[in-house]
Amino acid sequence: MKVNRIRQNVLPLITALIWGTAFVAQSVGADYMGPFTFNGLRAVIAFFFLLALCALRRSMRRNVQTETAPASRRDLALGGLCCGSALAIASFFQQKGIETTTSGKAGFITALYIVLVPIMGLFLHKRVPKTVWGSVVLAVAGLYCLCITENFSITSGDFYILLCAFCFAVQIMVVDHFTQKVDGVELSCAQFLVMTVISILGMLTEPFPPAETLSAWIWPVLYVGVFSSGVAYTLQILAQKDSDPAVVSLLMSMESVFATIAGAIILGDRMSGKEYFGCVLMLAAVILAQLPEPKQKTAQD
Repeated sequence: MKVNRIRQNVLPLITALIWGTAFVAQSVGADYMGPFTFNGLRAVIAFFFLLALCALRRSMRRNVQTETAPASRRDLALGGLCCGSALAIASFFQQKGIETTTSGKAGFITALYIVLVPIMGLFLHKRVPKTVWGSVVLAVAGLYCLCITENFSITSGDFYILLCAFCFAVQIMVVDHFTQKVDGVELSCAQFLVMTVISILGMLTEPFPPAETLSAWIWPVLYVGVFSSGVAYTLQILAQKDSDPAVVSLLMSMESVFATIAGAIILGDRMSGKEYFGCVLMLAAVILAQLPEPKQKTAQD
């Protein structure tokens, strides 16, 4: 039980750390290539990284006689198709939006999935604890203080990021469904295979960056491909197994805090008092989300 609790709380925070720092890499990549090209390259890298990881895990378990049931293979194929399609669309909208909006706004609007996930859960007859709703309010307020400047406006980039937040919420709910049926690492590998195919088809409509700019964009693509895609999305799937998707999404929304910190360290950006206050609200939201409900505790006793 304790190990599961650590997995459900720590893994989403590690995921948020990786995703937050990846905003810097995505902004650099947007200067050199279109969204389909960037996502196609990151997806290819993530797929082969995860394919090697799956092969390694299978070889380590070769002495254990395990037979994959046909039903499980069907669930893996269907899960990869659904999760990969949602991820490909969400990633396209996010990268497209980053081209014309600030990373601060992108971080705030993307993290709106913490509101959309519990709302979607209601349509699926999932009960959302009151503490999570309170955490959502605190997190949204914190994200606003952290990312939104004085002149908030809905530009085309903001609209793309809003669509991205909706697609990410769908992806989280789909992952919540399939992660109970199939291996998490294999599901992550399958979803990036689907994302690779979709993104490569889209790459045909975009010019490929010239060879002389390779040194400028190769490291951002590698970082996003291996860590933000291959590692972080796998950690997300592992974290969501037997977990409340609303709580996991709230923890992962800490990516905005980490994005701000990464910008201060890497780009030399300084945070204002308002932004520091936003960090405090976000941390308070995460702590509140972990508090057990009094009624549930009494019922168990």
